[in-house]
Amino acid sequence: MKCIVLDDDKVSRFLVEKYIKKTVFLEHIGSFSTPLEALNFADIDAVELVFVDIEMPEMSGLDFMKSFKKQPHTIVISAKEKYAVEALNLDAVDYLLKPIEYSRFLKAANKVKERFGSEKSKNDETGVYIKDGNTNLIRIEFNKIVWIEARENYILIVTDQERYTVYFTMRAVESQFPNNQFVRVHRSFIVNLHKIQAIEDNSVVLLYNNSKKIFPLSKTMRDKIINKIKVISK
Repeated sequence: MKCIVLDDDKVSRFLVEKYIKKTVFLEHIGSFSTPLEALNFADIDAVELVFVDIEMPEMSGLDFMKSFKKQPHTIVISAKEKYAVEALNLDAVDYLLKPIEYSRFLKAANKVKERFGSEKSKNDETGVYIKDGNTNLIRIEFNKIVWIEARENYILIVTDQERYTVYFTMRAVESQFPNNQFVRVHRSFIVNLHKIQAIEDNSVVLLYNNSKKIFPLSKTMRDKIINKIKVISK
């Protein structure tokens, strides 16, 4: 989802940009300190989501929202609560109070995604786009993903050929990857059901580069996997 940031406060603008870069389904395409700069942006019609402050020079964030014939999805970011009702009446998806924590930012961004849906995720149900560094988008086929692994402050997406580091959360992966293909077997691991070779008492075995890869498996998760696959018993 293509985003712009509109805020006259440089520190706040930088923080939102940082959060956008951490969020796999958001793409930062511009930042502006005044609404007029944003309205003169050459690709303004391509913008799908705006993070906008309220109190700014020349034009308020609310007036900026009113200036669109077809308003892009909007998340308002402000240091004051008093504009919340008016912003929501203008169809803002969420209203964030400064200073913003990333968890709250992600909740608002997911609300946009759930409410309206990303064009990429709607039209591309066989894969996902991830960010390579800060700008490039790389498409990964779901059926090529073997497992997803949680690390300290990022996740690792492992395919048969590559490993991708993504600043995302396991909860977000669970909500955005097809649940008929991916299942969480442990708090740190999500595996592709189609890659499972065997299920044992407390582990699940995957085939990875012609070798067995063993993951821990809780009893609760084991029952969930059994319910998702076809089992032929004697």
